[in-house]
Amino acid sequence: MNVTGKTSIGRPRGFDADEALERAMVVFWEQGYEGATLTDLTSAMGITKTSMYAAFGNKEDLFGKALERYAEGPAAYAARALEQPTAREVATAFLAGSVEASTRPGCPAGCLGVQASLAAGEVGRTVRDALTAWREEGRSRLCDRFQRAVDEGDLPPDADPGLLARYIMTVANGIAVQASGGASRDELQQVADAALRNWPPA
Repeated sequence: MNVTGKTSIGRPRGFDADEALERAMVVFWEQGYEGATLTDLTSAMGITKTSMYAAFGNKEDLFGKALERYAEGPAAYAARALEQPTAREVATAFLAGSVEASTRPGCPAGCLGVQASLAAGEVGRTVRDALTAWREEGRSRLCDRFQRAVDEGDLPPDADPGLLARYIMTVANGIAVQASGGASRDELQQVADAALRNWPPA
């Protein structure tokens, strides 16, 4: 511990890195990867480009860190949903979390993981591929959880875990797109409820 209260030599930073990253996350969430310029990012973060590069790397590196923060913050509902005791409760919690995260007061509407990749051209291909992998990882985790539900008899033996996982992810992604277009939380929760009416019985 540095008892002098001064910043360690070699790491001089006159800003709060966590707060700066939070602000960058919001910019990417609102404007997408390509839409967010370095000026937008550094202005929101309250730092210079030199400080940004020193603390976070280039724009692509910064986006990766912002996506991690999003996954651990607004999108943490996905991991919590997987811990629910039944497959139906997993699906219910996942879609409810998607509705809540996409319509949070004081935050951009929609989902950073969807918004940031919608208009990614050649320049943003690496980021778009990373987002595709991020969403696929979420779908894979759902699939594994639903397979466990089949094995445990919580879902019928003829249920298709892969299809159910893709179904839930597709509805969740659609909720995010609808939210960014102005749909209200109540309207989107009705969509989630309607989607769950097709859920296979135990």
